Amino acid sequence: MEIRINSPAMKLSLRGEYALRALMALGENFDRGVVRIQTISEQQHIPKRFLEQILNDLKSGGFLESRRGVAGGYRLARPPEDITLAALLRHVEGALAPTPVHGGRGPRGSPRPDEYHAAVHSVMQEVREAMLQVLDHVTVADLCERARRLRCDVGSSPDYVI
Repeated sequence: MEIRINSPAMKLSLRGEYALRALMALGENFDRGVVRIQTISEQQHIPKRFLEQILNDLKSGGFLESRRGVAGGYRLARPPEDITLAALLRHVEGALAPTPVHGGRGPRGSPRPDEYHAAVHSVMQEVREAMLQVLDHVTVADLCERARRLRCDVGSSPDYVI
């Protein structure tokens, strides 16, 4: 999944998407204890071997705790309300906006951008800042709530069987 608006881009890798989905699965089960890797893999359609790597990385990053053995699995290290998307994505993807938004060059390649490039640059800078603001305020709990509402909306659609 890639989120891209002209210059500022945030590319969410498959690893990042799977990490978000795994944390959502664990967030929805936060009060129920540990969840087995196999359960997350099947529920979220994530290859088990790849999921194991992601979960180990999230554990080393302080997002998860694990329990070994037959009754083992993973759980969130803190409540889902305390884990922001920005923190998670910074851990998995690195810097969210590692490069500045470039305004481009002016006419005939001059190093000074003209007012059109400067105007576009300023808007793209605002978009970048807004994106970071949203990611800093949306939590795993928020994602779980959105998923729950979407499940309810899908389940409440009228049935037109005749």
